[in-house]
Amino acid sequence: MSSTTPTAAEAELAVQARQAAVRSQGYWAGVWKRVRRDPVTIACAIVLLAMLLVIVFAPLVAPHDPYQGSMIRRLRGLGTTNYPLGTDELGRDMLTRLIHGGRLSWFMGIVPVALAFVIGTTLGVLAGYAGGRVNMAIMRTTDVFYAFPSVLLAVAISGALGAGIFNAILALTMVFVPQIIRVAESVTTSVRNLDFVDAARSSGAGAFTIVRVHVLGNVLGPIFVYATGLISVCMILSSGLSFLGLGTKPPEPEWGLMLNTLRTAIYVQPWVAVLPGACIFVTSICFNMLSDGLRQAMDVKG
Repeated sequence: MSSTTPTAAEAELAVQARQAAVRSQGYWAGVWKRVRRDPVTIACAIVLLAMLLVIVFAPLVAPHDPYQGSMIRRLRGLGTTNYPLGTDELGRDMLTRLIHGGRLSWFMGIVPVALAFVIGTTLGVLAGYAGGRVNMAIMRTTDVFYAFPSVLLAVAISGALGAGIFNAILALTMVFVPQIIRVAESVTTSVRNLDFVDAARSSGAGAFTIVRVHVLGNVLGPIFVYATGLISVCMILSSGLSFLGLGTKPPEPEWGLMLNTLRTAIYVQPWVAVLPGACIFVTSICFNMLSDGLRQAMDVKG
């Protein structure tokens, strides 16, 4: 009978677990409440969601074939019949090209950050929790990458690997991994010596269990918010690589590549030529504002 009766320590741990769950639910409810009260964050989220839906259903929304052109109708201006946003240097519909170009631009803006989030969080949490020589090895290697500006590092890696979408994604991932490692290591170091982690360690929980149950739940939020802000930077860098010929190759529609091909038309149809840049600008601003709103709602600084 005594073997099935919970001890006082086990009962206390169960009570603490229930209280932690209640506090966690209350915290996220508060975060959502603060986000709803921020009109700028909500507006940016709506714009990004609308753009995402349009590019996901691009074959159904786009009015023309993104690859079909005609030299007869090249560089038509805004408001042309059947071509509301004009045509590019090869007579292809700009609206269609922008919609389909958003697919590659979003893909190359989100995928490297997602990969860097997984890799950087794993290495950063390992460095922050293990400390000692493990921390020294990971963080000193990370510092090597910080010796180079992000733009220069991305161009150098892409140039060494060669042009192409896969190589550009690999280069951008290598650029953002050190940044996320540093953030993950910092927040993990501040969490690993808190009372609830010491209590779990004293109760006999293993390192993997402590990290999975107690540490990750407290560090993923700040890391995720930071990574959200990197999407806009990644999108600008990927567009820059395509503009330099190190990313997407013609005739694929991509906003950075479209800027490159339309730069010679800036004096003929300036409004048509700046449309891809406007798309990059709006998307980057929305991701930045969304990240700032989430950071304030989650009170990362506190």
